[in-house]
Formats: sequence, structure tokens, C-alpha cells
Amino acid sequence: MRFTVSSTALSSRLTALSRVINSKNSLPILGDFLFEVVEGRLHLTASDSEVMMKTSLDLTETDGDGRFCVGNHDLLEAVKGISEQPITFDIDQSSNIAKINYQNGMFSLPVENADEFPQPQQVGDGATTITIPTPVLAENINRSIFATAQDELRPVMNGIYFDLTPDCLAIVASDGHKLVRNKVLNIRSEQPAAFILPKKPASLLKGVLGKQGGDVVLRFDERNAEINFEEGIIICRLIEGRYPNYNSVIPQSNPNQLTVDRQGLLAALRRVQPFSNDSSNLIRFHVENGTLQLDAEDYDFSKTATEKMTCDYNGMPMSIGFKGSSFIEILSNFECEQVVIQLADPSRAGLVLPSEQPENQDVLMLMMPMLIND
Repeated sequence: MRFTVSSTALSSRLTALSRVINSKNSLPILGDFLFEVVEGRLHLTASDSEVMMKTSLDLTETDGDGRFCVGNHDLLEAVKGISEQPITFDIDQSSNIAKINYQNGMFSLPVENADEFPQPQQVGDGATTITIPTPVLAENINRSIFATAQDELRPVMNGIYFDLTPDCLAIVASDGHKLVRNKVLNIRSEQPAAFILPKKPASLLKGVLGKQGGDVVLRFDERNAEINFEEGIIICRLIEGRYPNYNSVIPQSNPNQLTVDRQGLLAALRRVQPFSNDSSNLIRFHVENGTLQLDAEDYDFSKTATEKMTCDYNGMPMSIGFKGSSFIEILSNFECEQVVIQLADPSRAGLVLPSEQPENQDVLMLMMPMLIND
């Protein structure tokens, strides 16, 4: 079998697929890319047994159909170093060798039987389908994935929760200390459905969706999800279990409202945070009369820092503690110029919202407070 393909197109697709492959695999074949040539198109697949990603591209030339597997690392490194040009694969199935020819040279690699490559888990006939614009899904994953947990005891917290209701599609992530809830208001269903997308396929989607247009179609049942996007498809096993009632932890009345420049607060936190205690990372927020004061201290090493900035505040004077690194993460995952911070008292969760919500969306982030000694 012989076919010719663009080097840069192949390299970009293999780079995306390589993120699926683990450094250590239960089956040696899971360290390979699956190549399938069908009717003038090259279909590429990578899998780790839990997550499978497929993509395809047009071939310049081909002399027929066929399929084989080849190790990911050597092929990827070799193709990445080739400038834009046609490269030709010549597969000798009898000796299990692939010869790859390009403008100034060639290399050869062993190939393996494609029949050993695992088949994807199929999504059932009664699956729920959600169609969501690609930029909306991309920005919601980007905005949420940082808040997922790494908790072996509560695996449901380790993914992004998609909750389809008659009101909206809510996309939620939380580690128990911080929470992100995105509502996509123009996607809803009279038949409620939900699933928990693991962090790895979410990260893969974050890498491949970009700013491209079109729609993403998600089909899911109780165990598996199939995600179709412009350049390919991801099939993955879902996290099983019941996600906590995220709405119950969101305060309904935080009357003290602070509006502040997001980039200014982010820069101030980054300057003050190194002076906080390494174990607690506590930053004290004191707000009063249009001034927000940030304080950090680490008495073990005789370090303190204070910074003040102007803000728009409607409420009682208040001091409240937050974990500095987590607050920096929250602010970094907004794109707005100003954020609104809603507070009730020093013992209750604070809410962070954009000053202007994205079109047809309702974005909210929650941060649990830390105990401070006044």
C-alpha cells in the first residue's frame, strides 16, 4: 500500500492525537497510531482504552485502501522535523515495514497488525444529543477545567458536569473550595439529562476546538460519550456517580457588592501573594469606603505585604480571607474588564461574576472563605 500526504497536515493531526496516548500502557498497541486509508482519505486514531480520538485528512495520492499501526513517538518526532512538502508512505505488509520518503531522505519503521487495535465503546441508541456552538463549548471548558478536583475518594468531582434542564445547559466544575457554574441559556431540554466528562477528554477538547466555527454534537448515555467536532471525534467513558447539588451551595443573597478592575486586582494579588504563608496562602481582603486593601503575612519568616486599590463598593465594611492562588485562578479565567464580587459575611462564600455576561450565558464563580484572625 502506498499513499502521499502533506507533512504539516499530518504533523498537526498526530500532535493532537499524541495527547491521548499514555507514557505507560496496559497493552503495547495503545502506544501506536492507527492508520486507515479509505477512499482517498487517511483516518488516524489514538486510544488509551478509556478515551479514543479520531481525525482524518485528504491524501494527495493513494493506490488503494488499507490499515496498519505504527509507534507514536518515533513517527511524531520524525514528521515534526519535516518542512511543508509531500511525504510518501510505502507499506510492505509482508515484512511489516513502513518506508517514509520525503524530499531529502527517508526513514523506515515497523508496523503492526491493525486488528489488534481496540474498538471504541459504542454510545447506545437511546442516547441524549446536545448541539452546541464550537466557540461556546471551547470557552466554557477553558473557563471551568481549572476548578475540577484531583480526589480519589470522590471521583465525580474530577470532571466537568453537564446538566441539561428545561431552563438551560449548566456546565459546572468544583473541587469543594471553588466552583464554576456556566449557564448556556439557549440550550435546554424538556427531558433532563446529565453526564460528567472526565478531565482528560475535556483537556483534549480544549486543545483542538480553538476558535473554529461550526457546532459540536455531544451524544451520551449512562456510560459513554461521543463528541463530534469539525476535525474529528472523541469517544470516552464517562465518570459514573451522582454529582453534588451545586445549586445548594450558591448563596442567593450576598448584599455587599464590590466592583473592581479585573486586571488591576489580578496584578495586585500576584504582587501580594508571595508574602503569604506557604501552607495557607491566605490573603485578607478588607473593603471599606471605596477602597479594597489586600494583606498577606507570614510571621514565621517575618514577611508582610499590603496593597490598596480603588473600587466601587456598596455594603458594610468587611474583612474576609481567601486563598490567594485560587482567587488568581478565578480572575485569570475571566475575559471581562471588571468583575463584581458579592459578599454576605466573612463566613459565607463569595461570588465572582463578570460585569457584563457573555451573550446567552450566565457565568458565576464561587470561592469559599478562609478563617482570619483580626
